[in-house]
Amino acid sequence: MSNLSAQLTAQLRCPITGSTLVQHGDILVSTGTGANGETFSYDIIEGIPVMLASEATTIPAKGQG
Repeated sequence: MSNLSAQLTAQLRCPITGSTLVQHGDILVSTGTGANGETFSYDIIEGIPVMLASEATTIPAKGQG
């Protein structure tokens, strides 16, 4: 598991929602939601967060999935 520093995660923002991100294991999860209530996650590969909107995983809103 890659632990990113608190300083780094404080600077990162979801490229889709603009919200802050929270680390859960080897992924970063947006704290904000998209137009349909979904959240987005981004992989951390070898200690490097992959912050490309095209690489985001969509997490459906509760009740939609």
